[in-house]
Amino acid sequence: MNVKKLAVLLAACAAHPVFAAPSFAHQAAFSKPQQLIDIGGRKLNLHCSGSGPVTVVFDSPTTDAGWSWTGVQPHIAKRTRACVYDRAGLGFSDPSPREGISGNAVEDLHALLGKAGIAPPYVLVGNSYGGANAQLYAYRYPDEVKGLVLVEPHHEDETARLDKVVQGKLKEVYAQQNAEEKACAEKAEQGFQPGSDELKHCIGQLPNGFGPELAQAYLGVVSTARHWRAATSEDFNLDKSEDQLRAARRSFGNMPVLVLTRGVSPFAVPGKPQSALNKAFENENRKMHKEVAALSKHGSERVVPGAGHIIQADKPLAVVKAVNEVLDKLR
Repeated sequence: MNVKKLAVLLAACAAHPVFAAPSFAHQAAFSKPQQLIDIGGRKLNLHCSGSGPVTVVFDSPTTDAGWSWTGVQPHIAKRTRACVYDRAGLGFSDPSPREGISGNAVEDLHALLGKAGIAPPYVLVGNSYGGANAQLYAYRYPDEVKGLVLVEPHHEDETARLDKVVQGKLKEVYAQQNAEEKACAEKAEQGFQPGSDELKHCIGQLPNGFGPELAQAYLGVVSTARHWRAATSEDFNLDKSEDQLRAARRSFGNMPVLVLTRGVSPFAVPGKPQSALNKAFENENRKMHKEVAALSKHGSERVVPGAGHIIQADKPLAVVKAVNEVLDKLR
């Protein structure tokens, strides 16, 4: 789910505590291309560190890049190999001529890991849209994936179910936000003026926990037309991604699956009681997460107090703990 698209639905965003990254020095690798792996005429950016018998692979929210995991990946790399990557057209990866849909992202990731010589087994960790991709990857390549950590994962019926809860308002908001995103993409094609109000409006706030070097790299990338082409392709084709996950949906069997749910609604009004609409929205969100966890005989779901939708930014150590729990089950 792209929470930016929902902000006007339920209220102004609540303030979240900013996480101080272990050290800004850890962010240097996320601020520039690392391994640029050719997957067939175009290259994807891959950053791996650590070593071990299992590789943990991270996939980011819609329109975001591997830097989303800057507060998590270095911790996991102390135990085993941990890899982040940028989907096509995002971060430092080349664009793709194909649509930005989950199936294509999964094919790209499979090719990337193969070309980079990173053999399974894998534990996949995905947030939001990246959580949908992780699930689809596990369905398509079941022999490769031994565990899932799903951080506020997108559900194939999420749009329809949440829209029903808010009495049809969600799709109206999506249409409005898509129009704004399209306008930003058009402005990006023309070229943003540095420091302009248009650029500030389109980019919004910097992600939590980014130091100066990573913040500069982030701003440089998300100001480009290449980024906006990839971003709009993912957002505007979300229904196709949902269809792919829906068609693949089945049991995860004995695979350990841990689902993390936000404890703080991004749409609650600070200092005011939670509205009935907001409560119903959050309850439905958690209900879907529980349903996904129940697809595994070793599945579980829990709320992360104090965290919003991007849990890895608000409470990164909660994600680290979850990944380590899944790794422990593979011993």
